Parts: sequence; C-alpha cells; structure tokens
Amino acid sequence: MVGHNDPKTGWWMGEPGNSVLPTPTRIAIYALSPNRQRPLAGAFHAAIFNTFRRCRHQVLYVVPPFLVAYAAMHWANERNEYLNSKRGRLESAE
Repeated sequence: MVGHNDPKTGWWMGEPGNSVLPTPTRIAIYALSPNRQRPLAGAFHAAIFNTFRRCRHQVLYVVPPFLVAYAAMHWANERNEYLNSKRGRLESAE
C-alpha cells in the first residue's frame, strides 16, 4: 500500500515507524561556516605571540653559532688587513 492515495490527505506515508517520505526537490540551503565569517579573526594577535614564543625557544640554537661565525669573520678580516699592511708584509717576508 506504500505510495497509494489516502482519501483524507491525498498521500499515504506508510506504516507508523516505517514511513516512506517523498524525496524533497528544489530545496537550496545556503550557509556560511564560522571560519568563513571571520577568516583572520585573531590572526595578527596570534602571529605576534607565536613568533615571540618560537623565537624564544630557538634563540639558544641560533645565536651562539652566529656569534662564533661573527667572531671568526671579524678576526679573519683584521688578520687579512694586517697581513696586507706594511708591517704585515715585512713580518711575512722574514
């Protein structure tokens, strides 16, 4: 009897608890997800504090090698200038 006409409502929906509903057609639902409403909400605040936190945790891995490299380059530049000066050439010539 599923799908037969009901004299009172015009459509019989099936046994109670086992209803056969007609397929809805032409229904369009539009919604905007929460992350699309404010895509940059808190992004700048988080960027500042996350950058500070990450830098603070990585400073001991980055700064000492840079200090060693800077000291070595400073020493090498001074040594090069000395060796190319008059006194340095006289010293290396002996």
